Amino acid sequence: MGFGDLKSRAGQQALDAFVTDKSYIEGYQPSQADVVVFNAVSKAPNADLPHALRWFNHIKSYSDAEKKGFGGQKKDVGQYGPSGDAKAKCDDDDEEDDDIDLFGSDSEEEEDAKALKEKRLAEYAAKKAKKPAVIAKSSIVLDIKPLDDETDMADVEKKVRTIVKDGLLWGTSKLIPVAFGIKKLQISMVVEDAKVSVDDITEKIETDFEDFVQSVDIHLFQKI
Repeated sequence: MGFGDLKSRAGQQALDAFVTDKSYIEGYQPSQADVVVFNAVSKAPNADLPHALRWFNHIKSYSDAEKKGFGGQKKDVGQYGPSGDAKAKCDDDDEEDDDIDLFGSDSEEEEDAKALKEKRLAEYAAKKAKKPAVIAKSSIVLDIKPLDDETDMADVEKKVRTIVKDGLLWGTSKLIPVAFGIKKLQISMVVEDAKVSVDDITEKIETDFEDFVQSVDIHLFQKI
């Protein structure tokens, strides 16, 4: 058992590992074991041995008189500390310090973070690809004026509704008085912008039903 030379780097590494989960060398309160090891260390360990430094500063905070009052019996410093196998491991670690990549863990963390970011981007892209595209539509109201006062506008409406296109949906309609007993047909429709042109619809009505229709105007046009 023992830490070895507690003034050496290897000995203080062994001490640091030993007190990682301990407050004292033996038991749950300061004892003569702490005094013996403290005196063997003699000066504060380096800051890169935080557990050993914490323990050292804690024991240092007691006065000499208080230390003399600690319980337990003083033994040789070699009787305190880790087993021989653990001590040997600390010695080996000290000898291999030059071979340790001090930045290896950071590189691994960076690689992990990069991989996680790429995974999330891929998941987002896949989710976006599955999301249906928004179809642009327009709501339109047409004013269809009759050729004369004898035109049957109910019949005109039936003719207009025979126009069928993919992306075209006819809506409600009504007759609105204009003058001298003449009424115009006001009819609504919803179109998919990518499939249907309102100009094509108005032109088709004026061309196909020229014997009944004087003109077609756009009363209302709004995106939906």
